[in-house]
Amino acid sequence: MENNERQSILCPNCRHLISKSESRCPYCGISNPASWWKNNPLIGALHSADQIIKVIIAVNACIFIFSLVLSPQLPSLSMNPFMFLSPDNRSLLLLGATGTIPIDRLHRWWSLVSASYLHGGILHIVFNMIALRQIGPLVVQEYGGARMFTIYTLGGVFGYLVSYYAGITFTIGASAAVCALIGSALYYGKSRGGYYGQEIYRQVGGWVVAIFVFGLLMPGINSWGHGGGIAGGVILGFLLGYQEKVPENLLHKTLAAGCVVITALILAWAVFSGIAYVFYG
Repeated sequence: MENNERQSILCPNCRHLISKSESRCPYCGISNPASWWKNNPLIGALHSADQIIKVIIAVNACIFIFSLVLSPQLPSLSMNPFMFLSPDNRSLLLLGATGTIPIDRLHRWWSLVSASYLHGGILHIVFNMIALRQIGPLVVQEYGGARMFTIYTLGGVFGYLVSYYAGITFTIGASAAVCALIGSALYYGKSRGGYYGQEIYRQVGGWVVAIFVFGLLMPGINSWGHGGGIAGGVILGFLLGYQEKVPENLLHKTLAAGCVVITALILAWAVFSGIAYVFYG
C-alpha cells in the first residue's frame, strides 16, 4: 500500500489521484501529468483561494512598509487620516508608480504591473485589501484560483493602461486590479443568469455604482484606472471563461504561473533598483 502511494500523484489539471507512470491522465486527458513543469509549485499553489489572497495581501503590506522605509524623511504622522503614514512620491516612483511621467519620461512600462502593489497611505492600503478580501473569494470560487490571479494581474495592467492613455500623470494602488475582479464577477453574474447570477450581478453592480460615485466625490481618485480595471475584468472573464462553462485547465494555470513570475521579477527589480538608487545614487 505504501509503495502504491509513493507511485501516485495528483493530476496537476483535474486533481484526481493517478499513477506516476500514466502517459496521459485517464480523467482529463492531459499528457505527461507527472512531468516537473506540470507539477510546478507555482501552479500547485494556485489551488488554494485563501492562500492566494493572503499572499497578495502580504506582498502589498511588505511593499508598503518598504516604501515608508525608503522615504528620505519620516512618514507623515498627520492627523488627516488620508495622509497618515504616507510614503513620499520619490519612493513611490522608485518602486514603480505608473502614469505618463514614469512611462513617457523614464520608459517604465513595467510600472503597469508594479503600481498595483503600491499605496499612498495606511487607509489607502487598508481599504483596498478589505475590498480584495471581500471580492476575491467569490472570483476564486467561480473562476478558480489561477484565473483569479490572472484577472487580478492583467486587469490591473489594463486599468492602468487606460489611465495612462487618459493622461493620468502619476498613480498607484491595488484598486485597478480589485476593480478587475469586480468586473469579472459582474460578467459572471450577467452571463450565468438565474436567481444566483442575478443576485451577484445586482450586488456587484451596486459596488460599481458606489465606486463611480466615490470617484466623483473624492479628489485624487483615479476613476480612469477603476473604470479600465472593471472593463478589463469583464473582457478577461469572457475570454478565460468561468468554471461552469470551462473548468480551470492547465493553460489557465500556466498563464497564472507566468503572471506570478513576471510580477515577482518586476517587484524584485523595483525593490533592488530603489535600494541601489538611495544608497549608491
